[in-house]
Amino acid sequence: MARTTLGLDDRLYEYFLQVSLREADVLRRLREETAALPEGEMQIAPEQGQFMALLVELIGARRTIEVGVFTGYSSLAVALALPADGHIVACDVSEAWTAIARRYWDEAGVADKIELRLAPAIETLDALIAAGEAGAYDFAFIDAEKTEYAEYYERVLELVRPGGLVAIDNVLWGGRVADPESNDDDTNAIRAFNEALKGDERVTLSMVPIADGLTLARKR
Repeated sequence: MARTTLGLDDRLYEYFLQVSLREADVLRRLREETAALPEGEMQIAPEQGQFMALLVELIGARRTIEVGVFTGYSSLAVALALPADGHIVACDVSEAWTAIARRYWDEAGVADKIELRLAPAIETLDALIAAGEAGAYDFAFIDAEKTEYAEYYERVLELVRPGGLVAIDNVLWGGRVADPESNDDDTNAIRAFNEALKGDERVTLSMVPIADGLTLARKR
């Protein structure tokens, strides 16, 4: 029995996917199309999408926020898990990447659940707060500019209800957060964010070593 988190080599990872991954065909095809892009490494892992869909179901989420859409895998996974009247406010700045997302949202029949806002996410989140939406959301996923994580987090924490869940991606950052030789802006920002969040008594916290690291913060 392992007393620390088990590392996954290629063989064990393939087994893990074979016995656990339930990936809809539309998600698989989106993942494969995205993987062929030069920026394909920005896509979340399929097991992470499935995990977030489970979280959304567990908390009975209806209204959610996504900060950073890319080609739409995470928003599609969440939208498929939401009830018929579920709603996602999806924040991104790229027309090109989100055009791919729109195709798959349409094909999956969930486009009416997803409100894409093409603007800097901080502007969109501030607009939601100004519109009186504080406490109106059940779930939020942050996966955008790493140097702005702290600003995204403060805003989405205001927007989710007590008992709502905030999920933050890339918190292990390929292991660079633990490498003292890595001191680029993104790595330093994630380090600072992780350290600050550990002491945030407004939330119940768990960092999950799935994919590139996913922090879960439940608003108290």
